[in-house]
Amino acid sequence: MVVLQTILILIIVYYLAKIVLKWLAPKLLHFAMQKAEERFEQQFGEFRQQGRPPQNEGETTIHRTPNPKSNPSKKVGEYIDFEEIE
Repeated sequence: MVVLQTILILIIVYYLAKIVLKWLAPKLLHFAMQKAEERFEQQFGEFRQQGRPPQNEGETTIHRTPNPKSNPSKKVGEYIDFEEIE
């Protein structure tokens, strides 16, 4: 009889935990996502504000970095012409 009681208690606890987790898991995930978003904004929000001045809506600007001058006469390597042997 003790074995049946133990099995019944385990089954009840399992189903109760399943129901509670269905209700509680979305709330916990939402809370965790909010905390992660706050940390992200705290770490990277200041970089966004420092970088460039704010733009008006619809305004387009292009920021280009200067290209390093390449030397076209610079030898890259030795070129070898291979012939097929039949």
